[in-house]
Amino acid sequence: MSGPGRHVRVVLVDDHRMFRTGVQAEIGQTERTGVEVVGEAPDVDQAVSVITSTRPEVVLLDVHLPGGGGVEVLRRCSALMADAERPVRFLALSVSDAAEDVIGVIRGGARGYVTKTITGTDLVDSIFRVQDGDAVFSPRLAGFVLDAFASTDAPPVDEDLDRLTQREREVLRLIARGYAYKEIAKQLYISVKTVESHVSAVLRKLQLSNRHELTRWATARRLV
Repeated sequence: MSGPGRHVRVVLVDDHRMFRTGVQAEIGQTERTGVEVVGEAPDVDQAVSVITSTRPEVVLLDVHLPGGGGVEVLRRCSALMADAERPVRFLALSVSDAAEDVIGVIRGGARGYVTKTITGTDLVDSIFRVQDGDAVFSPRLAGFVLDAFASTDAPPVDEDLDRLTQREREVLRLIARGYAYKEIAKQLYISVKTVESHVSAVLRKLQLSNRHELTRWATARRLV
């Protein structure tokens, strides 16, 4: 899978344990692939802790995570990414192919974005390319980034969406996907009362009346 003698230390960040186990089995046979999985994490806080303590060369990062999402991991690891001698580089690995998700993590500092349909061989190749400093994207997703950054002007900003905090965006997506408040609370490790507060804030900021309008709003922007 990899070049002779190559080696890269990797941390897996994904909130689905079975997916992490599958990726570990597929790429983590170090003698064959050159990839050594040195840590795993299911949410933002644990991800930052593991990444800080292990200092991997590459982090495979899911976009939607409890605690603030992949963008929050990138924000809190910005100093590690900027380290000139031992930079930690991030490759987003997500089921989502939404333009907003792709552009969000690239703006946050990720070096690439591939979807979970990728083969093990291609994923190993992508990891080594990111370690080398290359930018790596699944073919269809590269267009999102080119469109967003081709102009010298700043990429267009959705002012309504920009009013929301990262946590409010997470709650918005889950509401729009049909999750009940209790399910959202469990997914994000917060109380039902906190979910209700976030929903109220989202409705107020977007000037919407109920979750049905919210769902239509989110669907129209391809956030679901």
